[in-house]
Amino acid sequence: MRRLKEISEMAVPAALEKALRYRLLNEPLEAESICLDVLRVDPENDQALVTMLLALTDLFDDEYVAALQRAKAVLPRLASDYDRAYYEGVIHERWAKAESTRHVPSHVVTGWYLQAMHCYERAEGLAAPDNPDAILRWNTCARLLAREDDTVTADHGLARDLEAEFGDEAQTR
Repeated sequence: MRRLKEISEMAVPAALEKALRYRLLNEPLEAESICLDVLRVDPENDQALVTMLLALTDLFDDEYVAALQRAKAVLPRLASDYDRAYYEGVIHERWAKAESTRHVPSHVVTGWYLQAMHCYERAEGLAAPDNPDAILRWNTCARLLAREDDTVTADHGLARDLEAEFGDEAQTR
């Protein structure tokens, strides 16, 4: 690998803006790379750590387990207990969504959502009174679980209908 060039400390704010922009443009690899550059000159920069963690969760569909492991490795580097709990919840929630799109069995997806909700509950207990983020994410997970339950119920109903109509020839998931 070629020797990487280092950015100056003065360039950190502009680099972080670019990392956020690349995330919004759905270019998580570029965002991760910029965050790594920032962390070379400012190893404890929470904004770079959070942006990198979120960029890694954006890669769950493409890089699968490797991105999950890298995202989890960022957690201990976050400065506050609240951030560690909250972003652990984000990792679990986004992994559940990625698993759902891969048609992983619903009980596995449900487990990931429940882990996320547990993390959000821990974060809620650590949050400032004016910070609703953990509650909002917990509620989102609860609603996604309800949808997951509705999908499973609908799939089972379809399977019963197919079996009744076609007998043993019906293929169910």
